[in-house]
Amino acid sequence: MLRSGVPHAILLTGPAGVGKTTLALDLAAALLCNAPEPGDRPCRTCRSCRILDAGNHPDLHRLAPGGAGAQIGIGGTERARGVRDLIGELVLMPVEGGARVAIIEEAHRLTEDAQSALLKTLEEPAAGVVLVLCVEEEERLLTTVRSRCARIRLGPVGVREIEALLGDHGLADPPLAARLARIAAGRPGVAIAYARAPESEAIRAELARRLLDLLGAPPAVRLVAARELLARGGDLARALAAGEAPAASRAGRLRAGKEPATPSATTVAAAGGGAGVPSLAAGDGGAESRGPAGDADAPDETETGAAARLAAPERRRAAARLIRIWQDLARDLALVAIGERRRVRDPGLLDELDAAARTLADPAGRAASAFLARLARAAELLGGNVAPELILDALILAWPAAPPASPAAPGPAAPGLRAADPGRTARPA
Repeated sequence: MLRSGVPHAILLTGPAGVGKTTLALDLAAALLCNAPEPGDRPCRTCRSCRILDAGNHPDLHRLAPGGAGAQIGIGGTERARGVRDLIGELVLMPVEGGARVAIIEEAHRLTEDAQSALLKTLEEPAAGVVLVLCVEEEERLLTTVRSRCARIRLGPVGVREIEALLGDHGLADPPLAARLARIAAGRPGVAIAYARAPESEAIRAELARRLLDLLGAPPAVRLVAARELLARGGDLARALAAGEAPAASRAGRLRAGKEPATPSATTVAAAGGGAGVPSLAAGDGGAESRGPAGDADAPDETETGAAARLAAPERRRAAARLIRIWQDLARDLALVAIGERRRVRDPGLLDELDAAARTLADPAGRAASAFLARLARAAELLGGNVAPELILDALILAWPAAPPASPAAPGPAAPGLRAADPGRTARPA
């Protein structure tokens, strides 16, 4: 334990966007703050707090997934740092003379070798070092890693609290705040990201409506649409990443009243979003280029269109965004089918959801519920470095299909006409 009573290793668990990185940075700010009274930390005004909010504190070390597979390996690569890089930094003396804090974002993406390499640091950290691991899926960590950390579980935030957060800091007007709070499903980081990237909500609605349209489409049409959906998912991922405040603790900026009152203008021309909080995109942005030779994520030679021009990390992030929207949509579709329209997360799609539920003729919502389990498995496979295109092809073909329309019964032939042969024009008898 540190002199402040903070454990040397902390495991923050909870769904993506719920505020794990925000809490980790708040904890880092408190440990690195220079305020004389412990109760005043973080003060947000001292030199240490200011440089941390600016994203360049020398005693704050951050590690996040990177590369095509969006993983954290044992050794660093050209695309991403590894655990050994972090360990090497933590054995050095602190620059500011106080504590040192290491934050590992999406620590469930640590490879087994990387987790094993981290064990000694977790067991015997250098003096004054605190490690904070942010995890969505705790079970993917080794038992030996989990047992060496103090665990803090973060649950979903209420809709009203998210609305208040968006409204108090001028990120959205009341109607938009209410809509985004429902879409966020208890994850304030998701609501903030959408509020800061105004075009992202329109892209999300477009993707949801396109998926509903595909309920009545044949397999060939669905497979072509899968590539279009992936490309549009890439637009959404870039828009949300570009809307994040780069290299700063958004929590601290919000509390200090430094967050802009209106959503910042965003662009989808550049990929990646830096280290804003909450962190919603894994890894670096990457340029629009083909994956490296032998990369399982590299687009097929015959593939064309916008999806083929996305780099491997971008395609993986695009597929993740699309699957999350798909999960919300399938959930809403199942709720509408059983008459629970009040619990729908996106009321703007109620008319389309009603029509889709009638088309599927599935009053118990079993088809949509079963598809939710398939989506959860797809998300796991995506995290396991399976090619996004293969995952989406399987999903798009398994997406519930509307039953074929019954052929109309032939009516009596009009007087003076006889029944025509198929493909021929009726003629007078």
